[in-house]
Amino acid sequence: MTHSANYQIVHETAYRYSEPVALCQNQLRMRPRDHSHLVCHSCDLEIVPEPTARHQHTDYFGNVVDSFSIESLHQSLRVRVASHVTVSIPDANNLSSAPPWGELAGMLRRGTNPANWNASEYTFASRRIELNAMFADYAREIMLPHISIIDAVDALTKHIHRDFRYDTRATDVNTSTESAFMQKAGVCQDFAHVQIACLRSLGLAARYVSGYLRTNPPAGKPRLVGCDESHAWIGVYAGAEIGWVDFDPTNAVRAGTDHIPMCLGRDYDDISPMRGIVMGGGKPLLKVSVDVLPIQ
Repeated sequence: MTHSANYQIVHETAYRYSEPVALCQNQLRMRPRDHSHLVCHSCDLEIVPEPTARHQHTDYFGNVVDSFSIESLHQSLRVRVASHVTVSIPDANNLSSAPPWGELAGMLRRGTNPANWNASEYTFASRRIELNAMFADYAREIMLPHISIIDAVDALTKHIHRDFRYDTRATDVNTSTESAFMQKAGVCQDFAHVQIACLRSLGLAARYVSGYLRTNPPAGKPRLVGCDESHAWIGVYAGAEIGWVDFDPTNAVRAGTDHIPMCLGRDYDDISPMRGIVMGGGKPLLKVSVDVLPIQ
């Protein structure tokens, strides 16, 4: 049995520049990708001004990448992505066959089962994730080897949520995972990086998930258009029979139908939503609007 939900998502990024931009080149990872938890029914991308050149490809991790350049003078840039998706999450009862995490780590380390090979690449260090005893020791305090991978990661998810402080001023997009860990503070990106580092340091396969989180207005208050936000969480490999299961350490929950995954990678650097260069522009002013609308 699975639980599902349909959404219309509109993500708009707008830049205004204090001086003209002569040239910009950008790369977007903002389109939803089909995988076991999500089906993308449609996705429309609008870029203003009209790009001089556009190109689309699929990266190594299966994410859709839109690249574009604008080679004429401009003082503003607007990128709007509108998507219709269905999120499906298996019932928790379907996870009862999950192996103990210590046994799973051993299987991934030995590499004798071809069914685990694709997941094994997520056991290694990456640009943002270093593996060391500090992360392993932190996780071992919570994760006893005989506990199932699902229950163990559930426990670690809740522990990180209790132990860390959500603080938008404590870190920025370039803060290292080690620094966030030592501060015990940060935002969703930092929480996800720390949990991935802990799991990989134990020999488990964990990946970074970017997407959106459906939010509900306070009781009696209207829903505000454009006030939703991007979010990040993790996926952990639970063995060939179950596959990948997502967890959200920022909110101490297993990801459900309120979590809308967009892109997957080893860490944030693999799947940052928008990156690029500009020539000129002076001081930019950035405005981001995200609207996640449930469809009945």
